[in-house]
Amino acid sequence: MTTITDRVWISAGAHERLRREFDTLRELCASAPGDQDADENAIAVRRARQARIQRIHDLLLNAVVGEDPPDDGVAEPGMVVTVRYDDTGDVETFLLGVRGAERGDLEVYSVQSPLGAVIVGARAGERRTYGLPNGAELSVTMLTAVPYGLHTDESDAAALDMPNR
Repeated sequence: MTTITDRVWISAGAHERLRREFDTLRELCASAPGDQDADENAIAVRRARQARIQRIHDLLLNAVVGEDPPDDGVAEPGMVVTVRYDDTGDVETFLLGVRGAERGDLEVYSVQSPLGAVIVGARAGERRTYGLPNGAELSVTMLTAVPYGLHTDESDAAALDMPNR
């Protein structure tokens, strides 16, 4: 059974970029000399490319592409989440998605990250606590969760309203 944390959500743009990278890496591996004809550095590069190809393949195989989750305010992959750190009052907005696949100025947390894992399933006003690597605990309150497509539409609209400087 697939759960919310098993889903791999990526935007359509990230899917296209990963697909192009996958194709390029496969071409490079196909045209590279075999391990018996290469030096240690070339062998290491080839193995790194093959590992990246496998990682991209796994992402693309299990991806939910650009399909926004329901606009129900529940934190899940594909949602832009805003949280408040309870100790400091600082507010952070981030995308629950695949780290390294998305581009832009929006921070991305995977559902396997400590914050991503604890915030999945939260609704506005819910407080969650998670452990830091140093053993301390950090509490956050989920403020909002908006589907990525709605968030980018709102951001684009706001950018259009800004006067040129």
